[in-house]
Amino acid sequence: MSLHQIAVSHSFLLSSRSAYTLNPLLFSKRNRFRISLSHSRFTSIKHRSFAVAVSDNGIFTSPELAKSFDFTSEERIYNWWLSQGYFRPKFDWESDPFVISMPPPNVTGSLHMGHAMFVTLEDIMVRYHRMRGRPTLWLPGTDHAGIATQLVVERMLASEGIKRVELGRDEFEKRVWEWKEKYGGTITNQIKRLGASCDWTRECFTLDEQLSRAVIEAFIRLHEKGLIYQGSYMVNWSPKLQTAVSDLEVEYSEEPGTLYYIKYRVAGGSRSDFLTIATTRPETLFGDVAIAVHPQDERYSKYVGKMAIVPMTYGRHVPIISDKYVDKDFGTGVLKISPGHDHNDYVLARKLGLPILNVMNKDGTLNEVAGLYCGLDRFEARKKLWSDLEETDLAVKMEPHSLRVPRSQRGGEVIEPLVSKQWFVTMQPLAEKALLAVEKGELTIIPERFEKIYNHWLTNIKDWCISRQLWWGHRIPVWYIVGNDCEEEYIVARSAEEALMKARDKYGKDVEVYQDPDVLDTWFSSALWPFSTLGWPDELAEDFKRFYPTTMLETGHDILFFWVARMVMMGIEFTGTVPFSYVYLHGLIRDSQGRKMSKTLGNVIDPLDTIKEFGTDALRFTLALGTSGQDLNLSTERLTANKAFTNKLWNAGKFLLQVLPNRDNVSGWQNIEACKFNTEGYLLRLPLPECWVVSKLHMLIDAVTESYNKFFFGDVGREIYDFFWGDFADWYIEASKARIYHSGDDSVALVAQTVLLYVFENILKLLHPFMPFVTEELWQALPNRREALIISSWPQTALPRSTDLVKRFENLQALEEKEVLALLSKLDLDNIHFADSPPEDAKQSVHLIASEGLEAYLPLADMVDISAEVQRLTKRLSKMQTEYEGLKARLNSPKFIEKAPKDVVRGVQEKAAEAEEKINLTKNRLALLKSTVMLSQ
Repeated sequence: MSLHQIAVSHSFLLSSRSAYTLNPLLFSKRNRFRISLSHSRFTSIKHRSFAVAVSDNGIFTSPELAKSFDFTSEERIYNWWLSQGYFRPKFDWESDPFVISMPPPNVTGSLHMGHAMFVTLEDIMVRYHRMRGRPTLWLPGTDHAGIATQLVVERMLASEGIKRVELGRDEFEKRVWEWKEKYGGTITNQIKRLGASCDWTRECFTLDEQLSRAVIEAFIRLHEKGLIYQGSYMVNWSPKLQTAVSDLEVEYSEEPGTLYYIKYRVAGGSRSDFLTIATTRPETLFGDVAIAVHPQDERYSKYVGKMAIVPMTYGRHVPIISDKYVDKDFGTGVLKISPGHDHNDYVLARKLGLPILNVMNKDGTLNEVAGLYCGLDRFEARKKLWSDLEETDLAVKMEPHSLRVPRSQRGGEVIEPLVSKQWFVTMQPLAEKALLAVEKGELTIIPERFEKIYNHWLTNIKDWCISRQLWWGHRIPVWYIVGNDCEEEYIVARSAEEALMKARDKYGKDVEVYQDPDVLDTWFSSALWPFSTLGWPDELAEDFKRFYPTTMLETGHDILFFWVARMVMMGIEFTGTVPFSYVYLHGLIRDSQGRKMSKTLGNVIDPLDTIKEFGTDALRFTLALGTSGQDLNLSTERLTANKAFTNKLWNAGKFLLQVLPNRDNVSGWQNIEACKFNTEGYLLRLPLPECWVVSKLHMLIDAVTESYNKFFFGDVGREIYDFFWGDFADWYIEASKARIYHSGDDSVALVAQTVLLYVFENILKLLHPFMPFVTEELWQALPNRREALIISSWPQTALPRSTDLVKRFENLQALEEKEVLALLSKLDLDNIHFADSPPEDAKQSVHLIASEGLEAYLPLADMVDISAEVQRLTKRLSKMQTEYEGLKARLNSPKFIEKAPKDVVRGVQEKAAEAEEKINLTKNRLALLKSTVMLSQ
């Protein structure tokens, strides 16, 4: 069967069925037809220009009045949203609210890219669900940051020549509150700069009266259940701050160090009977309680059961024991056990029933156990001890050794493992319930792979040290009896008055009490954050009833255990339910080379500087394109590309305003607003380009909505980007120009205007959660706008589309020739002819296979400068081949295939296949054009 033919210009040949399907608005179903439209009627319509009313209020600027989007207007737009109350939830008892508690940044903090990441992702969720019509609450706040804040204020006082202890506790706390009032709002204002649509009327601070009441209540309830106790255990100790610190506040760094080899003589043996140990911290030998070797190490089996003499201790003896814990291959295979100053030794000593011996004061100096070295700083003692060991012939050698040094995140000093009396929470019974919540599906962790980490941590959980030796924070609600040296007898109470009353009831009317000087770990109050901020322990509070449990907890994967797991445990314990349904974990932001950002490397990117150069929208869009749980490499190139995306949006808006009717053109707007795209019948009556772009939009709405619902934000961004740039801006806008300026038919122009507006409005809605500022500015410029974009309704899903017409149109697109589309959109239908064979001048025409059973012949002379087109495509082919070779190189790398996530590898494979297909198409197109040049010559 022969293919139907199309010839354009001198003749345009096609079958009636194919023509009708191609463009049902322009073609009838009659087998042969002629439509009289003269070329002379394709006259140009002048660009319309009008100052839009949005500029009247001084908040918004129309694209017609500005060359590009002005980043300085972002703060004006934000303040307008705030003043209109758009960030506050509009509560509807019949609708399920969407609630996020913002991870509270430290009150001492200054905006960094980690903040920018969580603000971007959480604001995307909040704006999306707000537009879906759900009552939406994003509850913000800051953390009092015990150690960090106390350090900042102590440094400030030191600059004035004042020490904290000289002021006294009450006066010091007063100074900290003064500092907080003056500087504590810095991080909040910076978060606002990122567009965070939080309900700032509900902003919380972890030392607010309500939250402090929740902390005390939580402590008392846990204590009443026997889950809080006081004891001496190994902690991370900061000698400079003189407080215990959490594991999260300890950072490990690889540093050059020294391995010291020391002789331990065997008691009762000859001079040749000794064991050599290798240690990186010789000053801790004063705390040795045993020497251990591996049971199968034949070198030392004869010494097991005997005693060793600890050097420089005036002959103190310790037992020589065997245990499988000892690594035969490290150092000499002999281990000194100092349980008072090493986490592993501490665990081993408790297992074996060995004593704990502490040789260090809280300030990092050695105590009386060290004898002659008492009072020396730990590092000074190390030097002197080694010198003395050399003099007594007990020093064997020193050798360089790489150390993993624990340093304080705040002060930078070396952290000392130290046994200290602290307050602890028994965690195992709490952890069991938190494990069950994930197992039963009550809590979903995204990405799913982090469930294994969550389960591992909670299965192997240790008791939590919750006390800190600081002055800034929640004071532990424990009181002791004045004059009673036994601290095992104490009163737990909600206030000093209650404590005194309880004490007098128990010990008599004359007793006095004093409060425990320690404060609670900052993470203790943070663990209550999702419900303490909503009014708990008052479970009748309106916000608690309306918004708890919350919906989502979004944060970095690095604090899954330190914060997220603890919130789950505390939420279940105190409220009987999981505090949120989903946990979304983002990765770290690294530099363009994949390195962690640090001041040392000089690769830190400041979000505020980035905003000034590229705009908030470009930064947000760049950050949001990452994959959940994966680290993101941030580069100037990505930011530049997304700034260009912002400009492309702006220019599209500028074009739209030029072609839409004037605001006072009532009938024009009535005609536009009468067009409805929610029925299949109306859609199929549209011309092919319009039917295609509307169908593609409806497909996009469904895909994007599904991705939003699944929290696939990277997919959302890429799908919208590809549609706007590739389909709408590069194809449809170009096609619409011919229909509007050259059709000579107001009805044709009206269809194009209506579709332009319909598609653009929906693009702005879909993109608003990612890029709120430029989309709101453009939305406000539209003459037909009725409300703010931030509170507009989300596009309807499951709208009609014609997959058949989309396929047919994309067959034409495959030619990658925009002028083809432009020509099809402005055909003189007087010159259309149908035939079953090619036209006579087929050699001077471009031959297209539009779809199966349909061919077209388009006159080259009416379309393109062939020589210029050959040059353009040749240059483009070279660029595509370079990109393709880069993709193939990655796929040929075993390292990439093995280490990259499967979805990343699959994505590169798909890009390579797509690039190869485009290269082949371009080569075929070039061959056609070159052969055409030869024929014409």
